[in-house]
Amino acid sequence: MPHEEMSWWLDEFAHAGPEHLDAAYVAAFDEKSATDWSEDIAILQALGIGATSTVVDLGAGTGSFARAIAPHVARVIAVDVSDPMLTTIRSHGIEAVRAGFLSYEHAGEPPDAVFTRNALHHLPDFWKAIALERIARLLSPGGVLRLRDLVYDFEPGEADEAISAWLAGATDNPAAGWTATELVAHVREEHSTFTWLLEPMLERADFEIRDRWLSPTRTYAAYTCIRR
Repeated sequence: MPHEEMSWWLDEFAHAGPEHLDAAYVAAFDEKSATDWSEDIAILQALGIGATSTVVDLGAGTGSFARAIAPHVARVIAVDVSDPMLTTIRSHGIEAVRAGFLSYEHAGEPPDAVFTRNALHHLPDFWKAIALERIARLLSPGGVLRLRDLVYDFEPGEADEAISAWLAGATDNPAAGWTATELVAHVREEHSTFTWLLEPMLERADFEIRDRWLSPTRTYAAYTCIRR
């Protein structure tokens, strides 16, 4: 049954977050969230992603990763639910699709890799598990998932200490990064989960976790996974 006919299916377009639909916010996003993509590109290249490969960037934002990987691969598709984000992506000549984790339908040969950064946390855990299973179905066996996101690497009883320390290290300049007020809103209103919940989800979706990196703040993680 098509998703639009299932009344219980989450409407990702209705949960894009008001800031991601704000053209002024989108225009300043790259400066606020500047990223060096060289490590991610090197990891993908070491796993065989190269000149003949197709990469899908899910939750692409302004498409900065898609722009960085594009010279190294045959095709990159940037996927996002926000029209202002997609306008920015297309202005750089990158192929873009308005969709999300639960609605993207790939056209063409299966992608060799899926990349996603700071987007999966918009989904509650029920939908994360479904999203990861959908990503696995996109990829052929041996395909790569590179996942980076806000993930909590502590026990529930440590939440007060861990979150307080995270907030204490936040920037005061909203143009240069995420302020304590913004991080508080993330904890309250978005859906970051624990490593000890996310990792079994990845494995159940038929991924092998090849490596993981956990931040010293215990609030961020990066995973390189291979589709079994």
